[in-house]
Amino acid sequence: MSQTPDSVVRPYIQQHRAAFLDDLAEWLRIPSVSAQPDHAPDVRRSADWLAAKLKETGFPTAEVWRTPGAPAVYAEWPSDDAQAPTVLVYGHHDVQPAAREDGWDSDPFEPVVRENRLYARGAADDKGQVFFHTLGVRAHLAATGRTTPAVHLKLLIEGEEESGSPHFRALVEQHAERLAADAVIVSDTGMWSEDTPTVCTGMRGLAECEIRLYGPDQDIHSGSFGGAVPNPATAAARLVAALHDEHARVAIPGFYDGVIEFTDRERALFADLPFDERQWLRAARSHATRGEAGYTTLERVWARPTAEVNGIGGGYQGPGSKTIVPSSAMVKLSFRLVAGQDPGHVEKAVRAWTEQQVPAGIRCEITFSGATRPCLTPLDHPALQSVVRAMGRAFEKPVRFTREGGSGPAADLQDVLGAPVLFLGISVPSDGWHAPNEKVELDLLLKGVETTAYLWGDLAEHWRHGP
Repeated sequence: MSQTPDSVVRPYIQQHRAAFLDDLAEWLRIPSVSAQPDHAPDVRRSADWLAAKLKETGFPTAEVWRTPGAPAVYAEWPSDDAQAPTVLVYGHHDVQPAAREDGWDSDPFEPVVRENRLYARGAADDKGQVFFHTLGVRAHLAATGRTTPAVHLKLLIEGEEESGSPHFRALVEQHAERLAADAVIVSDTGMWSEDTPTVCTGMRGLAECEIRLYGPDQDIHSGSFGGAVPNPATAAARLVAALHDEHARVAIPGFYDGVIEFTDRERALFADLPFDERQWLRAARSHATRGEAGYTTLERVWARPTAEVNGIGGGYQGPGSKTIVPSSAMVKLSFRLVAGQDPGHVEKAVRAWTEQQVPAGIRCEITFSGATRPCLTPLDHPALQSVVRAMGRAFEKPVRFTREGGSGPAADLQDVLGAPVLFLGISVPSDGWHAPNEKVELDLLLKGVETTAYLWGDLAEHWRHGP
């Protein structure tokens, strides 16, 4: 039997709620801040704690995987059904820096519950959303009478996500055989709101570069030489001005090559969300919207590629004036990519375009940092439909679809393992990721538990593998 009755799941979760929250609070007390070297022992302690807890949960394999940076945790619980699909759950156990003086109402590493909300650093991002899988799989077993999950269940919980995942792809490549899966579930995202359960179907990729422009060998007098030699600051300004056309479309030839356009159905689903543009603008601290012509705000941030100027500078920046032609200038650019775009192709296009824009007498150096590929799961994918059904049962509401405008390391899993990436998160915008007083809504956290309790049986029932 793989289907999971809610008449057993919900009482089981309530029965074990207190112990579940006590365990989560214990984990949240470990200040696993990967960005701060002083907390490196705490990140290792967090990994050790989780591996031990996963073994206690029932995972026969739970290991701490060392990296050149912070450790990850791997766990595996094979199903006794040889035909069951294999599912890999991704999350992270490291957290953002936090201190009481940042504006917290309580110690960020001493969890407190107020008004049915759990406040602590990592409560939502991402320890709470990782940890709901532990009670979820136990509820699944209790309700079905199984001794193993209905799917071959694997977990990979990273320790450096908040530091840019510098060693993650190498880790996945090193352990690709053990991590092999039919689908990846990412529990490091959120929902539209408390009243609108949603499933994310994709994240944009990312490419970043710094362009340095060099003119005279040193700053020179603008009266003696200005207007007669090329000015790198002027070249930087012209470069930025040429980045978009009059319709706010990226003007780099070849930039849109391969872009998979979103469908009319997706466009209708986006339009059906209760989006308040004025409220969104307030959250953006902006006074107007602007972007590629012909697309709505949500379409622009979820499903269209972008080019943004992250920084520009050159010449004298101090008080008063200094009449010079500066010797150098710089521009920092980032490109959000959508399904079908290849970061390597975009890099080549940007380099070629930049060389065409830079005038004679200006030397140009372009440095690209690590890129992230976009990921997208088709709406009709059977694994995605299982996530939707499981969440719908837990929330007893229709589940809608979103995408994420940001980028994350989950795309490396899709790229290396060749498996579709699905998103299962219960966090809401008010949870305050990376901000003071981060929290998670306890009712939603338990809905996450319930969703995973239903999910494994649904996947086994509707997406079987093997002979």
